Amino acid sequence: MWWWSAVRLTVAGAAVVVLLYGADRVVEVTTRRLPARVGTVPRVLSGCRRPILAVAGCGLLLAAMPWVRAPGGIGHLLVLATIGSCGWLGARAAALVLDGAVRLAVRRRDAAWAGRARTQAGLLGRILQAAIAVLALAAMLMTFPAVRVVGTSLLASAGLVGVVAGIAAQSALSNLFAGIQMAFGDLARIGDVVVVGGEWGTVEEITLTAVVIATWDQRRIVMPMSYFAGRPFENWSRRSDRITGTALLHLDHSTPVGLLRAEFEDYLAKNPRWDGEGSALQVVDTTPSTLVVRALATAANASDAFELRCDLREHLVGFLREHHPHALPRVAVAAAPGERAGSDAGTGPGPDADAPGQR
Repeated sequence: MWWWSAVRLTVAGAAVVVLLYGADRVVEVTTRRLPARVGTVPRVLSGCRRPILAVAGCGLLLAAMPWVRAPGGIGHLLVLATIGSCGWLGARAAALVLDGAVRLAVRRRDAAWAGRARTQAGLLGRILQAAIAVLALAAMLMTFPAVRVVGTSLLASAGLVGVVAGIAAQSALSNLFAGIQMAFGDLARIGDVVVVGGEWGTVEEITLTAVVIATWDQRRIVMPMSYFAGRPFENWSRRSDRITGTALLHLDHSTPVGLLRAEFEDYLAKNPRWDGEGSALQVVDTTPSTLVVRALATAANASDAFELRCDLREHLVGFLREHHPHALPRVAVAAAPGERAGSDAGTGPGPDADAPGQR
């Protein structure tokens, strides 16, 4: 009778709940008493606790089905729940393994290695989760006889289906393979400073199909993964965060370059953003009206290099304005008020005219 099957199913469900609750409490008390050096075991069990309980519960109920003698529909639902629980457990286990790899990399206190591990772990985690979800869904569908028949007939034309699917998903597949190439080719990592399409920013997130770049002005640029596999881009922190900052100054030809270089070296020695690795102040070009002076200095990272460039530019211009104002470039476009032009007097500049080098 159907009501007797319902009673048996209720009893079996209650027994499974009590059994799983008791086992969960025993495992929890046991793991608390484990030594600190095996702390990984409690963390893994805690992360997989719910999917393990779900798989165990569904398995025990399936084992009790011959005694319950419930309708076939209930047994089919339990099979679907078991497959879904196994997929959940597989995804959680994969995430925990990858998280352990990232923790190991961070423990080494190597920023480059940690960034590489986070990037590869994140990409692998998304690929594994997607694969497990597809496999679990396929297994669920194959439990239906009608779908199983259709699946068997489709195997005969799998080659044609694969070609059509490949053409339809060409863009998505190219981004996926580009992401694998980017992660395991170590082209860019989470936290790297890059210049892409003329924009400077930091790699904030790497997904299966795109890279999110956070710019200095709080914008987010989402670039397709295939862009990084097919076009050149700048990575300022691939091997080391150290970088050279450059500041250009356009000055008058009468600039005392030696005094300016001495002031540059003295100021740089006191600036905490300079890492002490390299520096130079050079005249790199000339124009008919100016000298082009380049001041360069190394810094520990791109942010410090930018701030150091701004500091150098501001200090050197202020030094020249205060001590050598004639070194700053000037362009005369009209006679100053009260100045008499040479054509008015007929005998050259008047006594009020500026002396050479002061205009």
